[in-house]
Amino acid sequence: MANHFSALKRVRQEERRTEVNRRNKTRLRHQIRAMRRVLTGKETSGIGAVLSATFSVIDRSAKLGIIKKNTAARYKSKLHGRVKSLDPKHA
Repeated sequence: MANHFSALKRVRQEERRTEVNRRNKTRLRHQIRAMRRVLTGKETSGIGAVLSATFSVIDRSAKLGIIKKNTAARYKSKLHGRVKSLDPKHA
């Protein structure tokens, strides 16, 4: 256990940071799951709104360092490819 004041402060900061990171990662996973649910449902109505919301969450996660930039690009590319295969007008 930490004994110095600075070490105790660092522990408190890490706990807060970990909670923020966990919340952001959970938000990312839930949004991707929602997008995949829409894609498997074959509903083309409203798919653009879900796609833009998902891209926004993915970009924000990459900016915050939750995922790497190339991972974000891969997620977006894969999801956009599936959307285009379902509904060509969202190309």
